[in-house]
This record gives sequence, C-alpha cells and structure tokens, in this order.
Amino acid sequence: MTVMGNPWEWAEQVWRGGVDRVRAGRRLVPDTWPGGARAAVALSFDVDNETSSLRNKEFSPCQLSQGEYGSRVGVPRVLRLLAEHGVTATFFVPAVSALLHPGDIAAFVDGGHEVALHGWIHERNTALPPGVERELTLRSADTLERLAGTRPVGLRTPAWDFSADTLDVIRELGLRYDSSLMADDEPYEVLADGEPTGLVEIPVEWIRDDAPFFPGDPTRPAMAPRQVLEIWRDEFDAAYAEGGLFQLTMHPHVIGHRSRLVALRSLVEHIAGHDGIWFGSHAEVADWVLVRGSGRDATYTAGS
Repeated sequence: MTVMGNPWEWAEQVWRGGVDRVRAGRRLVPDTWPGGARAAVALSFDVDNETSSLRNKEFSPCQLSQGEYGSRVGVPRVLRLLAEHGVTATFFVPAVSALLHPGDIAAFVDGGHEVALHGWIHERNTALPPGVERELTLRSADTLERLAGTRPVGLRTPAWDFSADTLDVIRELGLRYDSSLMADDEPYEVLADGEPTGLVEIPVEWIRDDAPFFPGDPTRPAMAPRQVLEIWRDEFDAAYAEGGLFQLTMHPHVIGHRSRLVALRSLVEHIAGHDGIWFGSHAEVADWVLVRGSGRDATYTAGS
C-alpha cells in the first residue's frame, strides 16, 4: 500500500483502511487442549541455513559456512533433543534450503515433524514486485511437496510481514494457517478488511525468537544462553498459568551451537516437568483451535 502525503494530513479512510487490511479477529483459545492438556507448546525452527546470505547476493565462504552449520550440526542436534523428549515440532524451510539439504527434509518427516513454507530463498517478500511473491510461493509449495511427500499447509513469511499480495496468495493456496504476525499471545482468526477469513494466525514475537538474542553479526553482542532461557521460561510459565499456547521460533544454525542447545534442553525439561502439557506442530495447533477455539476468552479486551 503506497500512500502519498504526510500522515497527519491523511483522511480517516486512508489510515483506517491501512490498519484494517489485515487485522486480528476472534481469539482462538480452546477450553482444553488435546488429551485434556492444560497448555500447548508449539516449537518451530526456521531452517534458513545458507539462504540468509544468498538472498543478499553474498557468496562469502565464511558467511555461507555459518548457514551450512545449521544443516551439518544444528539440525541433527535439534532432532536428537526432540526425539529424546517425544516432541513434535514444525520446520519452516525456504525451498532453496530444502534443495541444498534434501536429507534434512527426509529427517524431519521421518521424525514425525511438520514441514512448512518459508519462502523460496528467504527473500524479503515485502520488497518484491507485484506477482513475484505468488510465483515464488507456489514454486516453493511444489518443491516442499516433492521432497516431503505432503503439501505444506502453513506459512511463515521470510520477512515476518505481509505484502499487498501475501493474504491473497495464502488463500489461493488454501493454507490453513500463517505464523508471521504479532497481534496476540494466542492464536486468532485473520480478518481481511474486517471480514473473517478462516485463516488461523499462530503469532510470533521477537522475544520468542533466538536470532535477536544470538545475532550472527560480530559487532552486536549476544546474550548469555541462560539469560535467554530465563526469558523463555517466564513466557512459558505465563502461558501455562493462563492455559494458553507457548510458541517459540528458533534456527538450527543459531540455537544448534553447544552452549545454546543447553538452554533449549533446559527449557524443554522445564516444560516437560509440568502436568498437562501438549506438544503439537503448528498445523495441529491451527486445526485444534479453529474448531474448538472460541470456548473461552474469544474476544480480547484491552488490559486483559
């Protein structure tokens, strides 16, 4: 959406129309989670690997090796940890990453995990010319279907944002959920110009993402893994107290390092030590809340 003029000079229909294009609708919080669980946990991994460099036209062997670490070391470590605790997770994979490392896709599927869309080459979808996002997303869906054996049902946009085309592309593909927006702690139904879409949003947040805490840029200091663990543990504890969803985003090339995996292991052990926990893929969460999600707290009230 391109708007001319100064924001303070806009007519109401301009700022209101911009805000209402993609908006949060009803909260989807079920009375209970599968198996009568009190709270749900949805762990996810953005398997960017080398595409974080490639999308910027960077072919530095050093930078590419940081991404290669994700497949070579991070993915096996993450999968072993998940298997040890019987945890189902979702892996959002750029198609180029999947093509570079098809064995990872097979390992995700063999482990009972979900493989979902994350762009073609981790492109900035909000900067693409009209129509390009659609072509790349359809091509990515075809690629992941071929490698994983099932067609993906969910998307996390590479830019964690919607372009003018994103919602139309999601609906054309018939996807069941998105996980790119941040309007709530709990899942919600996406509205398009005020109308319900039936699309479930499983919201992300930067405080529930490993990359801001462990940046790859050597000029930006990283936090100690145990400090990050404390933040994530507090996020989970609050979700558990409310009987809601704890969603977490990680990257194998980030969280897969030895000291950082200690934090993830400690977090999973902390979560597993609670009664009434259900670990589900993002697709499983979306399917559950869409049918049962208006049981309580369906309408968000400011200050609640």
